[in-house]
Amino acid sequence: ARTAMTTPIVAGMGVAAVAMTGRAAILAFEAWKTAPPRMRKFYEGGFEPEMTRREAALILGVRESAAKDKVMAAHRKVMIANHPDAGGSDYIATKINEAKAKLLGGRGKTPF
Repeated sequence: ARTAMTTPIVAGMGVAAVAMTGRAAILAFEAWKTAPPRMRKFYEGGFEPEMTRREAALILGVRESAAKDKVMAAHRKVMIANHPDAGGSDYIATKINEAKAKLLGGRGKTPF
């Protein structure tokens, strides 16, 4: 008779555990869904004396073989974050422009 009383209690505890786990999973999913996107890390290294295509791609955060529209979009995003009028460095802005020119192979605007 004693096991007949404990069976519903154990079953109830099991159902409660499953319900709490499900609730926690739903809350975690909702938090993950509404979380802001993670900030991308940008190139942190020093600069080479002569800019290479690899370095230019690292500065803009694109592949060396990226299409022109990807290079232009990446240049815009990085330049907005580092523009001299917004408190950025003239040197960094020059390097960002040089990276764009290097990846576009002279198809972009010349700085002069």
